[in-house]
Amino acid sequence: MLGAIAGDIAGSIFEGRPLQGAKTDFPLFSANCRPTDDTIMTLAIGDALRRGYPDRENTAALVMECMLSFGRRYPSAGYGGNFFAWLMSNGAHPSYSFGNGSAMRVSAVGWACASLEETEEFATISASVTHGHPEGIKGACSVASAIYLARTGASKDDIRDYVSSRYGYNLSRTLAEIKPAYSFDVTCQGSVPEAITAFLESTDIEDAIRSAIWLGGDSDTQAAIAGSIAEAFYGPLPRAMQDEVYARLDEPLLDCLYAWQDWLATR
Repeated sequence: MLGAIAGDIAGSIFEGRPLQGAKTDFPLFSANCRPTDDTIMTLAIGDALRRGYPDRENTAALVMECMLSFGRRYPSAGYGGNFFAWLMSNGAHPSYSFGNGSAMRVSAVGWACASLEETEEFATISASVTHGHPEGIKGACSVASAIYLARTGASKDDIRDYVSSRYGYNLSRTLAEIKPAYSFDVTCQGSVPEAITAFLESTDIEDAIRSAIWLGGDSDTQAAIAGSIAEAFYGPLPRAMQDEVYARLDEPLLDCLYAWQDWLATR
């Protein structure tokens, strides 16, 4: 999940600010970059999986518990209005969202699960607590599936074919074709395909994150999604990038990240 967190932090200062020029013309991590709600909820889902997997019922309960606990601990992380209402109502406020929050927080599922079928099942569990709309579920499942396929040796063509055929996303456009008419969009259907395309066009993890930010729109979330798949495909983040991430997480978030990494390494 470190790729998701790196993407979130790198994109945090560019949200809603389309970039001109080349995608290499901006510093990947500037002084004002910070973890947002994408990082907080990514770690929350990781904590729920670490404690609940492979029990589905227990994991579902822990997803609710961890999201509420982490969210209340970091109430100013930048949550959307519907999610914040859900958080402040202690989970009682109904949510039928198709926002991209379900997709940006799902990366742990793609790493934890033992099969593609199980990945989609647990992605649904991770999303359903706040994203009951079919598009919200689809966004989470498509990203988790891409991560699972990437980490198990699938090619980019395999990932493109599976996600486009299974979930109906148009992954045939290039970023250069998308960018001129693209605008800020927080829906799964309006941002997840673009984030996956940023990964598919990339040459490494940094390039995937830069491409997602350069596209514009909901830059931190799109970079989190692209970075999460890129990490699974290309391998661990470069040491310098890891250091930038670790330096921006407080002690409780670092403890959660280390616990996840230790758990994953022993499986």
